[in-house]
Amino acid sequence: MNQPIFAGRTLIVAFEGWNDAGESASSVVKFVAEKLSADVVATVDSEDYYDFQFSRPTVSYDAEGNRQLNWPSTDFCAPGVEVLALDPALSRLNLLIGIEPSRRWQTFTAEIMEMIEDREIDAVIFLGAMLADVPHSRPISVVATSQNEGVRKAFDVERSQYEGPVGILSVLGIALEKAKIPSIALWASVPHYVHNTPSPKATLALLVELEKYLGVQFEHGSLADDAFAWERGIDEVAEADEDMAGYIAQLEKNRDEAESPAASGDALAIEFEKFLRASEEPGEDEKKTE
Repeated sequence: MNQPIFAGRTLIVAFEGWNDAGESASSVVKFVAEKLSADVVATVDSEDYYDFQFSRPTVSYDAEGNRQLNWPSTDFCAPGVEVLALDPALSRLNLLIGIEPSRRWQTFTAEIMEMIEDREIDAVIFLGAMLADVPHSRPISVVATSQNEGVRKAFDVERSQYEGPVGILSVLGIALEKAKIPSIALWASVPHYVHNTPSPKATLALLVELEKYLGVQFEHGSLADDAFAWERGIDEVAEADEDMAGYIAQLEKNRDEAESPAASGDALAIEFEKFLRASEEPGEDEKKTE
């Protein structure tokens, strides 16, 4: 599959919080960062954009046993030197990982855009995950949308028709389109009845879809096993809960009758808009989940 739009310097973006059900999207970027032995090359000052009552710093010990604070941040990362020595072609991949900001979104967006221009990024892939009425026992669907006409034609994807409250991914996407930098957003569906735990199955689905657009194959390690264990763990809970088992069976029936919504993306697009309309303003929603 030829994807010239993402053959140049490409930035992969995910934010924890409102855009990241089951920690699925942020887990993909962290996974890729590990594979690339990525180094942080630029950081957004957390003091300017985060409310630390809701995005609290954490404490840990460094290699020398000293107690240190780790502040929430947004980091721009590039592949490490050792990885590039083995495969120089990976130099085209860059990563942006952070927590959705609590305030000053316009200034935050301007700072991110400056980073993108400084690194001469050619295209951007956003990763997100939403809660949806989908069964955990079926393949995780991933829907792709783009505001860029060239991307839509090249990959036969649709423009999002949604109107209403949005997260930081949409804000950045609109800024990129104004700057004539093509972007695409990949959203995975996560069963809403297991939203309190990470979803390796959704992470794997997003990773596989990302690889298609990048034309890069990463070693998946234990992700497939983790996804199977996640699914089996939910099965065991459902076996002991008649109401939950009945609800999941109905979701499975709906999914099967829809004749593979993963193929067309139409059903997931509807779930996406339902999810956004049912949510409160992003900032308030994030505060409740912190």
